[in-house]
Formats: sequence, C-alpha cells, structure tokens
Amino acid sequence: MTKKVQDIFGSAVFGDAIMRQKLPKDIYRSLKKTIEEGRDLDITVANVVAAAMKDWAIEHGATHYSHWFQPMTGITAEKHDAFITPSGDGGIITEFSGRELIRGEPDASSLPSGGLRATFEARGYTAWDPTSYAFIKDNVLCIPTAFCSYGGEALDKKTPLLRSMEAINDAALRILRLFGNTTVKRVVATVGPEQEYFLIRREDFFRRMDLVYTGRTLFGAKPPKGQELEDHYFGAIKPKVKAFMEELNMELWRLGVYAKTEHNETAPSQHELAPVFTTANIAVDHNQLTMELMKVVAARHGLACLLHEKPFEGINGSGKHNNWSLSTLDGQNLLEPGDTPRENAQFLLFLCAVIAAVDDYQDLLRISVASAGNDHRLGSSEAPPAIISMFIGDDLSAVLESIVSGADYECGCATAMQIGVHVLPAIPKDSTDRNRTSPFAFTGNKFEFRMPGSSSSVAGPVFILNTIVAEELCRFADYIESALADGEVFNAVISRLICEQIRSHNRIIFNGNNYSKDWEREAELRGLCNYKTTPDAMRHYADPKNVALFARHGIFTETELRSRCEILTLNYCRVIRIEATTMVEMANKDILPAAEKYMKVIADTARSKLLISEKLPVTVETKMLERLSTLTEALYDRTAVLSADLAKLVEIGGTFENAEFCRDVILPDMAALREVADELETLVGAEYWPYPTYGELLSRVD
Repeated sequence: MTKKVQDIFGSAVFGDAIMRQKLPKDIYRSLKKTIEEGRDLDITVANVVAAAMKDWAIEHGATHYSHWFQPMTGITAEKHDAFITPSGDGGIITEFSGRELIRGEPDASSLPSGGLRATFEARGYTAWDPTSYAFIKDNVLCIPTAFCSYGGEALDKKTPLLRSMEAINDAALRILRLFGNTTVKRVVATVGPEQEYFLIRREDFFRRMDLVYTGRTLFGAKPPKGQELEDHYFGAIKPKVKAFMEELNMELWRLGVYAKTEHNETAPSQHELAPVFTTANIAVDHNQLTMELMKVVAARHGLACLLHEKPFEGINGSGKHNNWSLSTLDGQNLLEPGDTPRENAQFLLFLCAVIAAVDDYQDLLRISVASAGNDHRLGSSEAPPAIISMFIGDDLSAVLESIVSGADYECGCATAMQIGVHVLPAIPKDSTDRNRTSPFAFTGNKFEFRMPGSSSSVAGPVFILNTIVAEELCRFADYIESALADGEVFNAVISRLICEQIRSHNRIIFNGNNYSKDWEREAELRGLCNYKTTPDAMRHYADPKNVALFARHGIFTETELRSRCEILTLNYCRVIRIEATTMVEMANKDILPAAEKYMKVIADTARSKLLISEKLPVTVETKMLERLSTLTEALYDRTAVLSADLAKLVEIGGTFENAEFCRDVILPDMAALREVADELETLVGAEYWPYPTYGELLSRVD
C-alpha cells in the first residue's frame, strides 16, 4: 500500500515535532528560543540535543554524521564521520557529543577562499546552524552548518546569508516599533525559488564531451523543430518524466522540502519545480538539496538533469525565479497591501524601502546573478535584460503618483491619498497583469527576482536583497526617530518620507517591455546601470559604497568582500577556459575526423562513378566536396586561433584582466568556431556525425 504524503513528509528530518517528542521540555524550550530569537546555544543544551539526534538517526539507519555546508563552489560539501567510538574491550559504542554537533573542522585550504587561506593554512571550522533542521541523506545524518576560516572569515554562502537575516530582522523591527507594534519578536525574509531544468537521455549525455565537462552544448545546429509551436509549455508530461517527478517529490518530501508545483516549461525537454515559501535560510538549503536530488533521481531513470542556464543554443535557457518577501514569525506578510490606513502606511514604507534599495544598489543585484552561464541567458527572449528595473503595476504606480502629486486616486471612487488618515483606501492587490520581462516585479505580496540562473545558489541574491533593504529601513528609522525627537507628528513624518522616496527613486520603476530597444535607450537616459557581462559587473563589487554597506551591517569585512570578488571572477575565467579547451578537443578529435571521413566517402563515390563512365555527372559530389573542404579548412584555422589565444591567457596578469580577455577574445573565438562546426553538422551524413544532434537530444525522452 502506498504511504500517504502526510506520513512521508519530513520523515527524514529532525524537525520540530521530533524534537518536541525526543527532548526534555526545558531543553526543547531553550532550543526553540535559540532558533526563533537568535540566542546563543548553551553547551549543556547541545549535549542533550546531540544525544537525542544521534539516537533518532541510528533508529532511521544512519551510521555516520556530517557537517553539511555550502562552500564557494556553488554546491554542497560534506565529510562523513561514524558514530562509533572504541569501547576499550575490543568493541565499540556509539557517541555524539554537543561539541561534535556544534563544531567541525574540515580542510579550509582546498576550497575556494579568494586569497583568504594559503595551502599551508588548512584549518577551517563548520558551525551548526540550528535554524535549519538536520536530516538523513544516504544513511548519513546531515547537520546544516556555516563554514569559516581559522581567523573567522566567511568561506561559504550560508554565513553572509545568516548575517543578512539578522540585519533585516533588526532593521524591520525598528520600523515596526515606530508603528507601535511591540509584539513581533522576529522578522524573516521568506523565499520560494522556482527551479527550471532540462532532462535528456543519460546515454546521449555521455556521448557529448561538452555536456559532461561544461553542462552545456558547445556545438549544435538548430533542429527542424524547436519551441516554435509553443506546444511544450504546460503540455502533457511524458511517462518517463512523470516517473522521475514522482520519485523526486517523494525524496524531497522525506527531507521536508515543500515541493508543490511541477510542469513542462517553454523549451522541449525543459521542466520546472516550484516549492512553497519558507524562511530564506531553509529555502536556500532546500534548493541545494533539490538540485542535488534532481541529478541523482534522473540517473535512476536513465536520464540526465541539466541545470546550466543555457544548455542549448537557440531555445530558452533556465532560470531560478527568486520570490522574496518579509514576514513576521506569526505569519504577517509585511509586503501585503493592507485594508486599513495604518497598515497601508506601513506597507508603503516597506515598499519604498525595497524601491530605494533596488535603485541605490542596482550594481549589487546584477552582481548577485553574474556568472559565465547566466551571461548567455540574460537579455534573451526568455530572461530579463541586464538592466535592473522594477515592475509594480499600473495601479500601485498610480497610488504612488497620487501620493506625491496630491491628486485624486481613482479606485472605485476618486480619493485624495493621504498617509495615515481614514480616507486612505484599500490598496489593490493583484489588479494588474504580470510583467515577465521585468527583472524585479511586485506580484501581489512579494517580489519576483527573475534574473538568477538555474545552477546558482539563491543565497547570493537573497543575502544581497536582505542587506540592501535593511540599509534603507535603517535609514528610514533614523529619519523618523530624528523627526519625532524634534516634536513632529508621526503621520506627517511618514507622509513626507514616502513622498521623498517616491520622487528620489522613481527612475527605477518601469512597467513596460524590458526587451525593447527603446527601453535600453531610456534606461541610459535615466542613469540606470547596464552591466551586460560578468566582468562588467564584478568591477563594481568592491566599490567604496558597497564595502561600507557590508561592513556597516556586519555582512563582510572588506577582506571578505574582496575575496568574494576574486572567487567569482576567477570562476568566470575558469569556466570559459574549460569550455574553450573542450571545444578544441571536440573539434580536433571528433569533428575534423568525421568531416574528413565523410569527404572521403563522397570522393570515393565520385571516383566510382567516373570509373563506370566518364560521362556520369559528379557535379553534386564536387560541390559538396568544395563546401565541406572550405568549412573543414575554416574549422581547422579557427580551432588553431582559439588554441593560440588560450595559451595567451597564461601570460595575462590579474584576474580582472583575464576575465576581460575571456569576454573580448576567447568567447568570440568560440563563437566563430561554433559557426563553422554547426554548418558542418548540417552537411555531414548522420551516421558520420560524432554526437547526438539537438533534434535527438530534445526529443528522445518518452
């Protein structure tokens, strides 16, 4: 009999219900305060929790434990230690102490550090994050942790996220207290990351070196049928894909992941999974698990899961739409338009904080989604452009405009918009269409940040969003507190502040078509950033204003920030180097020999015809040989150019200089090489071409 979802969900998680059952009441209450209020964890409490966690894990088949962390590689890391300890009589006992729960010591020199750690400085620490529940995966108790160096510098993606969550909590509470709300104990960022991905046959995946090494196809001619008919989006799910989705759901539900929505996406063989919203920290952990399990479960079904932002040229790539909001622990959404004047004023202030944050820190939001893979996707017809702007809809725009101008706002009846008094009407929710071209769109009670790439961790976009909004909220709180200290009236202060913010940051609001060339020109006139590539964006990560921002909120020291910049820029260079080297190998070892072999077949055919009779026409063979020979010569020459330019990378000094050389020289070389290879693919006989074509890759999953 199939188990009910209710019985499966969270069965592999040491969650709240299990803790309430397994822990003494005083220990449970103490741990809950740590989780909900951010209090320090007492070692006595940790010892009891560790013992209960170990017993529960062993009951569920676990033999080892691991501090599960998220280094700057973009994926997760784990080191497994068995629970066993020698008993002294030749046997063993199982032990797990509070100290082992709280802290681990992995090698910190072999993971990306951006210069923070030398090879001989190997010591690093993992620290338990009790706000994200431990879980069992592959018979290992996985304990979510932060990862830092011996000197305390952040070496991972979780640490800045946790720091930013403290910053947004402190800043939001200051605003709520000014509105007279003294009952809220904590404010958290909530996130629901929609995950797009492709599924292809596993055997086809391993027949393509480019997919194996880089996650995307570096060569591939356009197939006869791509996504032109728009028949894949929301279409019937194929049996093999459905079986994959069903098993994936079960695996995710066991781990407490709120996997909810699944469907076919726009491109052939493309799909999406969307979870229910949860707190940012847990959402990031869950998304990392989702990406890992997608690959594992796909392999069990004879499939390969592609998470690259642009695995196939000429059809839609994959993103990870990051739905972000702010909520109190009791479930009040601070970005929910309210029905009463005071709620509306509070909502408008938080809305203005987000508007100001996006405008003031456009560069950081662009940087948060910068990668070699995402550069292929941004600005295409399936993703927003690199220009940061906000969509808030016509109705909400009209509300803001009427506040500034003092003109009547028409929502059923003409009403003058005044903040904090009884004539303020209910602010409409979901009364305008969605704008799928906008990078940052308000969608009723949350913002959808549509720029993040499908393979990236959402920790980066989230900690930057948290930090920049916290900065604006703190600025607002300083302004209000100063005005109140001078004897001003609260409603008047709030009204003036909101009006000032709308006037100052109106340039970032754009409700039109972000794909249009007119918008690109208008954005330039408005003074908005347009960093089209990762090197363009990364140049600004350590700008003085950003160094000051992160230091002010305790997110990064300047050294930590510069290390992040180094890691991300170096990763861009390495990805492109790997791709270019793979192209050279594929061209030299596979494509050139295939073309030569096919030309020999054609030449032999012509020779055979002439042996039969010199009068037999060989025009077709001659023309084919001429075209193939020309393309093969071009392929050889362009491969040589790419190889030579790759060699020059070694001679260039400086990470930024390398990145710009990759962008300005290596990528154009790769595009030129691909152009001739893709044309060759359309001419070489199918049985001679060494790789599965786009048509085969995208249509073979049944």
